[in-house]
Amino acid sequence: MKKLKQFIIKNRQVKGFTLVEMVIVIAIIAMLILLIVPGLSRQKDRATSKTDEALRTTIETQRQLAEDNGDGTSLEELVKKEYISQKQKERYEKLPQK
Repeated sequence: MKKLKQFIIKNRQVKGFTLVEMVIVIAIIAMLILLIVPGLSRQKDRATSKTDEALRTTIETQRQLAEDNGDGTSLEELVKKEYISQKQKERYEKLPQK
């Protein structure tokens, strides 16, 4: 009986984390998120800007090529002659013009 009592008492002491430890871990994770998220947003803005600039350059280059070949240089004509895709044309039309 004595051994059974000791066994029960020994097994009742469940090991785990305290509430304070959990709060500290959650606070550290929250601080890390606050540091990382703004950086991701800036990276997305930079990537979008570079993509837009690359599209502008592509359209300008294709217009020059079409002109050199004696073709029209409007966006519709560039798509018709397959200098650019319809998707590129639509994206270009949505860009803020410089």
